[in-house]
Amino acid sequence: MHIVQRGNNQQHCFSAKEDYIAFLEWLREYSHLSKSNIHAYVLMPNHVHFLATPQDEDSISILMKRLGQRYVQFFNRKYNRSGTLWEGRYKSCIVEPQKYLLDCCRYIETHPVRAGLATDPGEYPWSSYGINGQGET
Repeated sequence: MHIVQRGNNQQHCFSAKEDYIAFLEWLREYSHLSKSNIHAYVLMPNHVHFLATPQDEDSISILMKRLGQRYVQFFNRKYNRSGTLWEGRYKSCIVEPQKYLLDCCRYIETHPVRAGLATDPGEYPWSSYGINGQGET
C-alpha cells in the first residue's frame, strides 16, 4: 500500500531534526507492533509517504492511529500548540507488486529531488533511499 499523510493546511509537520528522528523511531516501533512491513518512506516538511505491506487486515489503520496520536502529542507539546496536525485521515492505495512496486518505491524516495529539497536522493536524510539505494544501516 502507498500511504500519504499531509499536514493540515499544508503546514509543516516537522520543524527540527529531532522531529524527524522521533517520527522515524515511532514508525519503526509501531510498524513492528502493528505487523506492517515498511519498504520505503520519505518525510517531507509538510507530508509523509510510506510503501508498506500489512500482515493483518487492520495493520495499517493500527499503525497510522498509534503513530499519529503519539507524534501529534509530541509536536503539540514541543511547539506549545493545540489541535490537529494532519489534514484528515491518511490516504492509501493498493500497489500491484508485479507492476508498480519498484516504481512506487522510486517515486517515494526521489520525491525530495522533485520538490527541490535535494539534487540527489542520497542527500536527503529523511527517506529510505540511504537504506534501499545505498546500503546504509
